[in-house]
Amino acid sequence: MPSRIPPLAITAYTATSALGQGRAAHADALIARRTGLRPNDFTEAPLACAIGRVAGLEDAAVPSAHAALDCRENRLAWLGLQADGFLDVARAAIARHGAARVALLVGTSTASIGATEAGYRDIARGATVLPGSPLLHTPHSLGLFLEAVFGTEGPCLTVATACSSSAKIFAQAERLIRLGIVDAAILAGVDTLCGSVLFGFNALELVSAQPCRPFDAARSGISIGEAAGFALLERGARADAPSLLGHGESSDAHHMSTPHPEGLGARRALSDALARAGLDARDIDYVNLHGTATRKNDEVEAALLGDLFPETTRASSTKGWTGHTLGAAGILESVLTLLALERGFVPGTLNTTDPEPACAAQLALDNEARAPQVALSNSFGFGGNNCSLVFARASGAHA
Repeated sequence: MPSRIPPLAITAYTATSALGQGRAAHADALIARRTGLRPNDFTEAPLACAIGRVAGLEDAAVPSAHAALDCRENRLAWLGLQADGFLDVARAAIARHGAARVALLVGTSTASIGATEAGYRDIARGATVLPGSPLLHTPHSLGLFLEAVFGTEGPCLTVATACSSSAKIFAQAERLIRLGIVDAAILAGVDTLCGSVLFGFNALELVSAQPCRPFDAARSGISIGEAAGFALLERGARADAPSLLGHGESSDAHHMSTPHPEGLGARRALSDALARAGLDARDIDYVNLHGTATRKNDEVEAALLGDLFPETTRASSTKGWTGHTLGAAGILESVLTLLALERGFVPGTLNTTDPEPACAAQLALDNEARAPQVALSNSFGFGGNNCSLVFARASGAHA
């Protein structure tokens, strides 16, 4: 088992999704049980499903100095940076620590593929070249854009491990800081809607025609969304900031798209996260489940929850609010978990009425007024690429 690690302060965090821009918009939507899902109005070809689309993104634009990297993904990143003053806070941290002592860690699964899709459609209609810089059409385009915006000179890395991408950057940040390579890390998780994702998941028969119903016996698949999430991690715990206490990562290597039937990799990621936090499953007050509303994911995760956690642990999936935001899901759901700790409540599981028996005792269907002190967030991606994160509220309880 891994050794316990020193906690890291999460000195700033924010998210932009179908629920709105910033922490307050997300907290208000959760508390009011107001979903961000709506009927698909994104794809040119018809596809009957619900999506989590960010309002106003079509009218957004990146700064003119970065026009060569303009695309939906980077527009969403720029829009998200304006929320909760995150851009200013991050730049202040860069000035405080030095540009070479701040890492920029990016999690995404689609990057700028939507711009490449549009470019090839234009070529089919007579255009001769793809639009924008050649760098726009690479998996690292988001990282290059954000590095130019922030002016960081430390490690700049892109993680693309499907739905665990922007959870794994928390683990990467902890290692870089603990090893003395940097003193702080800016984390960014961004993914946007695009045709290849919507129709690709539909081809796998994983997209629901109705808004998703995580852990419901009648669940029929995912609802895809888009989001941008950001966090600033700095060395040491602080009384006025929530903390990252632990992380665990694993890979099932079982199947391209199906998790291990006994959840062995997910179980390993979860146990390693608890070990690094120096905690037991009984110490976790709230679990934000990956909860995609697919048949297999929820079946495996429900069994894991029921096996490892007491009935007093509260758990839920928040994808009924935002949809599955793919590479941004890890950081978006980390932000929602931090909001639950900050605001003192447990969000329910929207759209679910008949929960899986294996986790029915722990699963919160309605919002619950509680004061969770320590929470866990799961992100389980295609191919069994798993990550679990342990967070503590800014109350000193984790000490």
